[in-house]
Amino acid sequence: MPKKQDRLLRVGVLGCGPIAQAAHFESCTKAANATLYAICDVADDLRERMAATHAPERQFADYDAMLADPDLQAVIIATSDAFHVPAAKRALEAGKHVLCEKPLATSVEEAESLRAAAAASGCILQVGHMKRFDAGLQAAKAFVDGDMGEMVALKAWYCDSTHRYPMTDAVQPLMVTSRNARKPAGDPKADLDRYYMLAHGSHLVDTARYFAGPIASVDARLLNRGGLRCWFVDVAFENGTLGHLDLTVAVRMDWHEGFQIYGANGSILGKTYNPWYYKSSEVDIFHESAGESRRVLGADGHFYRRQLEGFADTVLNGTPMQGADIEDGIASVRAMVAIAQSVRSGQPVRIDQAAGPV
Repeated sequence: MPKKQDRLLRVGVLGCGPIAQAAHFESCTKAANATLYAICDVADDLRERMAATHAPERQFADYDAMLADPDLQAVIIATSDAFHVPAAKRALEAGKHVLCEKPLATSVEEAESLRAAAAASGCILQVGHMKRFDAGLQAAKAFVDGDMGEMVALKAWYCDSTHRYPMTDAVQPLMVTSRNARKPAGDPKADLDRYYMLAHGSHLVDTARYFAGPIASVDARLLNRGGLRCWFVDVAFENGTLGHLDLTVAVRMDWHEGFQIYGANGSILGKTYNPWYYKSSEVDIFHESAGESRRVLGADGHFYRRQLEGFADTVLNGTPMQGADIEDGIASVRAMVAIAQSVRSGQPVRIDQAAGPV
């Protein structure tokens, strides 16, 4: 791992649940320019277990108490989706920078309500679309923005696998749970269409936007058959690029995620692995002028740590944000809402007409 720098961003992690245990605690302890200053969770048993394991300088049962700590500089919001917006607002109002897990919100209105709080605070708000820190995707983005020329079409797919849990259980830490953990008012998995879109569709939409830019409209279909939910989404991008997205949960095969991009001066074919393998995407970039394909190794595949380092670099040094900003987060929520509306209506939906919950 990179050697710790002299100047470190002091980070507090809100929530000691699975995503914090699998990604954020380790990212803070391994990041070159950040440190795990504090953790916060209402479940005393869970918080104390995580404090013993990851050794933050401070631990809090009360979020407002953590935010009142003058030595705390930034917060990672690693809670259930329903808590993202209120937790982000409180942190911004307390003058803390925010790295919020994706999705930013569960409705368009909720996401947009953060705009004023972020602007008033003068703080950085970054959304945790960590795939933007995959070296393979970054190489593809550099080609898209440079030598590829005008983009013609983009196809992207995100297909969860029925075999993912036996595979991820082998590489993730053993998750610690608590009966005292704070949970949303309703069961997030009661509506699986919505749950899968928020959990997985947010990645797919952001990847498409990362490469092709803003989405103008979507025309979506959903088929629930044989225990699989399959969304096929035709996408019109504002720059005229044609797009097609495939979100399927769960395929009867290995994890299946990737993308194809066609441009005037070349093409890209990408294969992305389950994120918990911390393996960069295998991305073949074909340069028409050279008549050859090139592939970046991307040996450092710890996307969550790289994400935090990028966030910390922006906060500490004012470098341009590499990750998803608040407008990206809002646009992702709008796109997911538009997809859901298109499925229900059977008609294309413009992104600027999307409203309400996912």
